[in-house]
Amino acid sequence: MGFYEFQESDARLFAQRTGVSTRERGDQLQFKECPYCHGGKSRDKWTFAISLTDGGFNCQRASCGVRGGMLKLSEDFDFSLGRDNDAYYKRDKKFRDLSKYPRPQTKDPAVRYMLTRGISEEITRRYNLTCQKDNDGILVFPFIDPDGKMQFVKYRNTQHVEGKGSKEWCEANCRPILFGMNHCNLADGRLILTEGQIDSLTLNECGYNNAVSVPTGKNGFTWYPYCYDWLKQFDTLIVFGDCEHGEITLLKEMAERFDGIVKHVRPEDYRECKDANELFRTYGADAVRLAVESAVRVENPKIVDLFEIRRQNLDGMEKFSTGIAELDKVLGGFYLGQFVVITGERGQGKSTLASQLVTRGMTVGYPALIYSGELNDWMVQDWILRQLAGRKNIIGNRSENGFTTYSVSNSVFQKISGKYSGMIYNYDNGLIDNGNELDAQEPLLETIETAIKQYGCRVILIDNLMTAIEDDLTSDVYRLQSNFAKKLAVMAKRFNVLILLVAHPRKQQRGSNFGNDDVAGSANITNLVDVVVKYSRAAEHEEHDSVLNVYKNRLTGKFTPKEGIPLYFEESSKRISDTAGEFDWQTGWESMSDEPESEQYLPF
Repeated sequence: MGFYEFQESDARLFAQRTGVSTRERGDQLQFKECPYCHGGKSRDKWTFAISLTDGGFNCQRASCGVRGGMLKLSEDFDFSLGRDNDAYYKRDKKFRDLSKYPRPQTKDPAVRYMLTRGISEEITRRYNLTCQKDNDGILVFPFIDPDGKMQFVKYRNTQHVEGKGSKEWCEANCRPILFGMNHCNLADGRLILTEGQIDSLTLNECGYNNAVSVPTGKNGFTWYPYCYDWLKQFDTLIVFGDCEHGEITLLKEMAERFDGIVKHVRPEDYRECKDANELFRTYGADAVRLAVESAVRVENPKIVDLFEIRRQNLDGMEKFSTGIAELDKVLGGFYLGQFVVITGERGQGKSTLASQLVTRGMTVGYPALIYSGELNDWMVQDWILRQLAGRKNIIGNRSENGFTTYSVSNSVFQKISGKYSGMIYNYDNGLIDNGNELDAQEPLLETIETAIKQYGCRVILIDNLMTAIEDDLTSDVYRLQSNFAKKLAVMAKRFNVLILLVAHPRKQQRGSNFGNDDVAGSANITNLVDVVVKYSRAAEHEEHDSVLNVYKNRLTGKFTPKEGIPLYFEESSKRISDTAGEFDWQTGWESMSDEPESEQYLPF
C-alpha cells in the first residue's frame, strides 16, 4: 500500500483546477478536452477521462495516448493532493538544519525533575534531556532521527501555572518526527506510540525500548509523512495514548493510517489514570507492562470471526412460497432478507407477476408496501383486489364495441378489506395538499424504512427502478441507480425483509441471449441483488402464455432450464399460474361472513 490513497474528490478538484468542462459516464469523469494535448476542440471531444474508482487516467487520441494516475497529474500540473501527500512526495519544504548544534548534554536539573516523574537518571541521559541555558525550569526534548541527526526540539515548562503562558512549545521551522526513533530496534517488529514524551520514557523505564511519542500532541499529524517509510518497517503498532472519557487519543487516526496491525491499551487497564506515566507512578511498572501485553487489536465491526456467527440454515429461515411450484424448486421460495430483481420487456406482465408475489406473501402473514411510479393508486388497488378475489368473484362488463372491463363487487371488496386491511400499503407518490404538491415529500428510501419499522411491512415492491430514483439531471444516472440499489440491499438484510425491484431490460440485438448484464441501468445492480428473474411472453406457436427464467440465484445456486418455466395468464383476475386453466386458488378472505356484526353493549 502506497502513501497516497485515491479519493474521488481529488479527480473533481483537478477538473476545477483545469477549468475544463466534464461529464460523468459510469465510473469515469470525462473531460471535454485533454489537459495535455488539448484535443477535443474539434470532433474528438471527451477522449480524456479519469477513473472515479482508482484515479487512473488516459487520453484515447492516438497522437497523445498519455496515461497515469493522480500523482502524475499532481506533478505535471502542480496540483495539490493535500498537505500530507505534498510533504511525502514533493519534499520541497525547507526545514532548519540543526546539525550545526551539538547534541544536548543532560543537566542535573533535568535529571532531578525527571526523577519526580519516576524516570531514572540513566534514561534521562540516554535520551539527552536537558534544560534551557538560562532557565532550569524549561525542559528540552531533542528529537533525533534514526541516522542520529537532531531534527526537532520541544520545550516543556515544568513550573507552568494554568492560564499563564504556554506549557509546551517547539522550535520554529523544524522537521517534525517522532521522539525516540533513534533508540528503536527495527528487528523487534513492534512499536508503542504515546502522546507525551514522558510517557514514552516511562515505557522505556519499564523495559520497552521501542516506544516513541508524537511531537505536537493528539491532533498534530504533520510528522506522519516524514515518518511513514520508517513506520512501515514495523508489523504492529500499540497505541498507548491518553485515556480521555474512555477514548484513547491517537487511536482512530493511526488505525486508519498504519499499514500493519494496530492494537491499543484497553481502557480498563489505565485504571482510571490519564496516561502511561500516571499509571506507572500510581501502580508501578507491572501495571504498565500488563497494559502493554494485554493490548487488543482494533476491532472492525465489519470483520467477524466465522465461528462466532450465529448458525443458520435454509430450513430455519423465514420464507413463503412463490405460488409457482417449479420456481419454488429452484429458489426454495422467497426468503426474507433477499433482494430480488424482476425484469422483462415493457407490457409483458412483470408488474402483474410482481404484484401477485406480493399477495402470496400477504396471504401468509407478511404485510407489504407497494411503490408504483407508473400506476395511479386506484389502479394498484384494482390489480391487487382482482388477484385476491379470483375470477369466480369478478364481474365482467362487455360494452357494445366488445371491450370488457372487470370489477369486484362491493360485498367481495368488504370481505377482502375486512381480512387484509392493515396488511398492504401503497406509497402515495402523487400526494396533494390543498391543491398544491407538497414541497417536502419524504424520500422513497426513508418512507420504505418507516413502512418497515412503523407499519411492520415485510415485503416491499418497487415498480420500477427508473421512476424510483430521484430525478436529478445534474447527477450521473448510473451512479444514482447503483447507490439506490446498494441501500436497498443493505435494508433487506438489516431489517430481514423481501425487496422486489422491477427493472426493464436493455435493448438487445436480435438473436442474442439474455444475461444479468442485460438488466437496464447500472451494471452494479445485478451484482447487489440475490435473485434475478425475467418474465416474458411466450412465442406465438407455444401453448402457454409466458415464460419465467432465473438468471441469478445466490442462495441455492440453482437455475431454471434454458427454456424456462411455462406459465399461463388469466385476464379477469390478473392471475398467473403454472398450470393451464387453474386460476381458482383461495387467498384467505373467502370464509369472511356476509352478515354485519351485531351491536355489542358494554356491561355498564
